Amino acid sequence: MKVLQTKGFGDYELLDSGNGFRLERFGKYIISKPDPQAIWKQSLPYDRWKSADAKFENGKWEKRNGFPDKWQISYKNVNFYAKLTSFKHTGVFPEQSLNWDFIQQKINDQKSINNIQPHVLNLFAYTGAASLVAAASGAKVTHVDASKPSIAWAKENQKLSNLLEKPIRYILDDAIEFTAREIRRGNKYEAIIMDPPVYGHGPNGEVWDFNKSFPVLLDNCSKLLSNKPLFVIANAYAVSYSAIMLKNLSEDYFPKGNIEYGELALEQKNSRLLSTGVFSRVSYI
Repeated sequence: MKVLQTKGFGDYELLDSGNGFRLERFGKYIISKPDPQAIWKQSLPYDRWKSADAKFENGKWEKRNGFPDKWQISYKNVNFYAKLTSFKHTGVFPEQSLNWDFIQQKINDQKSINNIQPHVLNLFAYTGAASLVAAASGAKVTHVDASKPSIAWAKENQKLSNLLEKPIRYILDDAIEFTAREIRRGNKYEAIIMDPPVYGHGPNGEVWDFNKSFPVLLDNCSKLLSNKPLFVIANAYAVSYSAIMLKNLSEDYFPKGNIEYGELALEQKNSRLLSTGVFSRVSYI
């Protein structure tokens, strides 16, 4: 088991955490929002927390004058719009940056070893960071999400990143329904990325329940891998399971790959870690 520790990058820092909150810098803006597991003591003084540009409290954002509706965040050659959402996040998940590096490296390896353009399937793709990283690295991408606003946001990010010429296909659909149809069509993918929620609904009211639905989705995905597979990434947030759960499922459905698993974590400057979720990565090259 390993911990993917994101120390931050130019446009992101975890400044502090504790007392049920985290303090983060996204670009030039400092944001405070709840994190129920951060029950330890805060390290920075109260004045530093009080000076945050925006704070999520009592179910809503409190913003200082002039706080924008959206602003740009960059990671290497990919750009995203950050926005304050009613779900208390910004649409950018910096703990995924090590997975973004992994995606880039594996796609580059695939192109050099097999001399093919890999096709990546991104499920629950949300605002599209992984899709953009994959496309910028030379892959074809099928980006699937059940939310129209999320797909619109992802398209904004593609334009912001000057990647409009890159082959990203956007699909508004339920993940299980879409993958089942892809099996019937005989389509294959070299790589699959999944970031499923605990509960959710598809665009036509389909019910997603992690315990019941995730094994079904993994079975579908196992049938969609090409004969020259590259990787399968699964992330899980807000679930009460350990990463061992993802490891065991990966062994069931992707037994021929090299499996690594563990926690995703953000690292503060004082080296304290804040866990944000669990992951598994199955590699084939």
